[in-house]
Amino acid sequence: MARLRNTFLAIGLMALGGTVVSPGGSGGSGDAVELPAPELGVNVPLQRALQERRSVRSYTDRSLSLAEVGQLLWAAQGVTDSRSGFRSAPSAGATFPLEVYLVAGGVDELAPGLYRYLPDEHALLPAADSDLRAELFNVGLRQEPLRAAPAVLVISAVHSRTAHRYGARAERYIAMEAGHASQNIYLQAAALGLGTVAIGAFDDAGVARVLNLPGNEQPLYLMPVGAR
Repeated sequence: MARLRNTFLAIGLMALGGTVVSPGGSGGSGDAVELPAPELGVNVPLQRALQERRSVRSYTDRSLSLAEVGQLLWAAQGVTDSRSGFRSAPSAGATFPLEVYLVAGGVDELAPGLYRYLPDEHALLPAADSDLRAELFNVGLRQEPLRAAPAVLVISAVHSRTAHRYGARAERYIAMEAGHASQNIYLQAAALGLGTVAIGAFDDAGVARVLNLPGNEQPLYLMPVGAR
């Protein structure tokens, strides 16, 4: 149980300034922004995070800190073992089909825009320099949390990464993996005193267009996040 408690993270994170690092992966425009290191030393018990996990659709107007955003992204897809590259959510055959994006509008020390999360570097790669929340709201069936939250996390998947090993079974494995990552975001948000909601009802092609996703990448979840 102590090991489980150490998995869930706490409040009182310190926001650090963005540092330029060399971008990894493909896509994006400009230098990557290094995120504050994930906080592992202060803990919220697993039982409490589970008890407080709720779908929250209303948020205060306070912005998120860069450290809070980094913690949420790390919970979704962060690297937990640098030797193996294993991540915070289990992946079938370690094929890692998921991509996570941040649609930022109210994040301290971060310009509004679209960013792709780079797990290996724990950094954000800029992909668009405008606030896309209003557009995401329109293609997200006009669900208010998408417009009201200071940030939205988007989970997408590149099906071929898993399909090359598992064939048709990949569709199931990817859906399972996306659910793992979404629940991690929920629990991390609860541990930080934040709120989020998993949104699966949206115009798939519209979201892909707004985020300019590659043709082989499918959006799976929209998760607005803000202070409760």
